[in-house]
Amino acid sequence: MNYGKRMMSLGRRGILAAAVAGLATACTQTAEVYVTSADASWRQAAAVVRDADGGKEADIVVSDEEEQVFDGLGGTFGELGWDALALLSAETRGEVMQALFGPDGIRLAYGRIPMGANDFARGYYTCNDSAGDFAMEHFSIARDREALIPFAKEALEVNPKLKFWASPWTPPVWMKATRHYATAPGDHNDFTEANRVDGDHLKQEPEYLKAWALYQSKFVEAYQKEGIDISLVMFQNEPYTENQWPNCRWTPEAMARFIGGYLGPQFARDHHDVELYFGTFNCNRMEELERVMEDTAASRYLTGVGLQWEGKDIVAEVHQKYPGLKLMQTENECGSGTFDWAAAEHTFDLMKAYLDGGVNTYMYFNMVLRDDGASSWGWKQNALVRVMSDTKEAVYTPEYYLLKHVGRFVEPGARKLKVAKGEDVLAFRNPDGGAAVLCVNKDTVARDVRVACEGQLAEWTLQPKSFNTIIFK
Repeated sequence: MNYGKRMMSLGRRGILAAAVAGLATACTQTAEVYVTSADASWRQAAAVVRDADGGKEADIVVSDEEEQVFDGLGGTFGELGWDALALLSAETRGEVMQALFGPDGIRLAYGRIPMGANDFARGYYTCNDSAGDFAMEHFSIARDREALIPFAKEALEVNPKLKFWASPWTPPVWMKATRHYATAPGDHNDFTEANRVDGDHLKQEPEYLKAWALYQSKFVEAYQKEGIDISLVMFQNEPYTENQWPNCRWTPEAMARFIGGYLGPQFARDHHDVELYFGTFNCNRMEELERVMEDTAASRYLTGVGLQWEGKDIVAEVHQKYPGLKLMQTENECGSGTFDWAAAEHTFDLMKAYLDGGVNTYMYFNMVLRDDGASSWGWKQNALVRVMSDTKEAVYTPEYYLLKHVGRFVEPGARKLKVAKGEDVLAFRNPDGGAAVLCVNKDTVARDVRVACEGQLAEWTLQPKSFNTIIFK
């Protein structure tokens, strides 16, 4: 090759090299990562993003395989939560409501309302404590107008699309064989061994079952009149619990009898557009859930299952056996008033277990509590927002930021994506086609990570003890 031809060849090579370099540059971009660590909350970082090349270099690989629909996150409305919010200035309280329900906050999509007292009420009450009132002539939600209804209405002002569901913790005492709102003695109640009853705590005579179904129907109707539409009911909170706060134990046979013979027909007549779920099931004995779900009289009214606490052990089995039913995690494990990073990591583990198991919705329990998180019955629990009585300050806990790392970026109606490689990861594809990936670093040291998703490879450094959400457009 003479000198002139050689220079022409080198020129062509140079042009080609420049073109390749330009293409590489065009395929490399940055993406925003949102980071919360034990040391600093909610800051932005950048990840370098390029073509994934099949994900061969990746530490984490998010599959294209879509799993169940994600309907959103939720939280429970309680009297003590409203009391905590009442300590704040109007401006600060508005900021908290925006942080929970607003477009730049968690964007909670569901709210749970107790029918009568739950364990974070100011004390025991129901909507009808008039003994022998089987016709529910004295049914009233007057007590709810003091706290629960204002709380729910304020949330609706922030998020008009908020969906509500309800469940009771206990029937009125006069309807119970135990003659007490609780099921066990404790240092915050007067339950004695004389109150203890083996078997079902709701009296099983037809007049009591009919009255209890009517009570729940009237609750939905009363809330509708207040402008709060309850779209879903679960017949009982934790039918396997025995403790000193309001609760009520049921056998599987009684659950099926009540749902199939009384609650289902009552709602079919009064509220045919309100769904009934079997829940909240706090037991890991699959055979007992099957006794209800395979009772044809009961199951014909049920469109879903609500699981909490020990229910996490069987969620995947329930999803596999009943793929046509919607699943909800109805109450996260509530902690002990620590409000710390370890509690947030534990909640992430629960979220991952339930979502990998197939649930469509994940519910937190108390959204807001004051000081040490103590209930009227002495149990200290965690919350998303902690209100300090002395300083009138709202403190956003690590669990708040964990939920924001999901709710802020994952739209209701998204599909969960299967993670083919990697641990401590949750991934979703939004209805607009974009993907959100949450990566958790539980280590006490930083580590580099490469995440393959949607044909792209993102690289950045996970800070020690951190939650990280990256958006793939």
